[in-house]
Amino acid sequence: MRIAQDRRALVTGGASGFGRRIARRLHAAGAAVAVLDADGRRVEETVADLGGRTLGITADVRSAADMRAAVARAAGDFGGLDTLVVSAGVFHAGTLEETGEDDWDRTIDVNLKGAFLAVKAAAPALRESGRGRIVTIGSDCGRRGFPGQIPYVASKFGLVGLTESVAAELAPAGVTANCVCPVGCPTTEMGRRVLDWKTGRTGLSPEQVMEATAATNPLGRNATEDDVADAALFLLSDHAGFLTGVTLDVDGGARLGAVPGTR
Repeated sequence: MRIAQDRRALVTGGASGFGRRIARRLHAAGAAVAVLDADGRRVEETVADLGGRTLGITADVRSAADMRAAVARAAGDFGGLDTLVVSAGVFHAGTLEETGEDDWDRTIDVNLKGAFLAVKAAAPALRESGRGRIVTIGSDCGRRGFPGQIPYVASKFGLVGLTESVAAELAPAGVTANCVCPVGCPTTEMGRRVLDWKTGRTGLSPEQVMEATAATNPLGRNATEDDVADAALFLLSDHAGFLTGVTLDVDGGARLGAVPGTR
């Protein structure tokens, strides 16, 4: 896959989960990668793991000042910025009655406001590069509603709309913006939280929940971090230069319908 070896990338939420896997894959392809996360210890560990051509930035995506400073630092160190991956996110589970205003605010602030602030801060550099790429990491919760996850679903639906609007606005400058929407992945930290929530609701063991989830997926397995990284890397590659405003479901066909009354 053709990914320019001199790409200069900033990955939010880059010290864990999908963000870390994407950062590692970008780095392996020859890109310079700035890993941004709120957890400074994990940032240091990730940068040490990746090695050269990396930059660690501890920042809060909810802060406009933090995001402006992060973009300025990455662009200054790398001689510009042409790639942004928005992967920072939090998960909240609870019924409507159990969900408080603080739960709503935190989820929307990190998942949606944080994405907006990252894109807003990076947009001038991406425009200037002449080959800007944005990939946001959404969720199957951004494609249909689920009970017990109202703030998270709302934030991910909003992220899809944000990505499409950004794609339309930045297209004249040659910047593409696309969203990857995976189903739950049990190996990420967020995926483990979702798994714990499911075990609490069902009384099943984690292994039983994962088996049941895989069995109900058309392709018969759960998502992996590499599934999501592969999709993101494609959208960042030269092969995807004419794709923008796309929402790509990485779900094994989970959105495919069955004929009513047949099972």
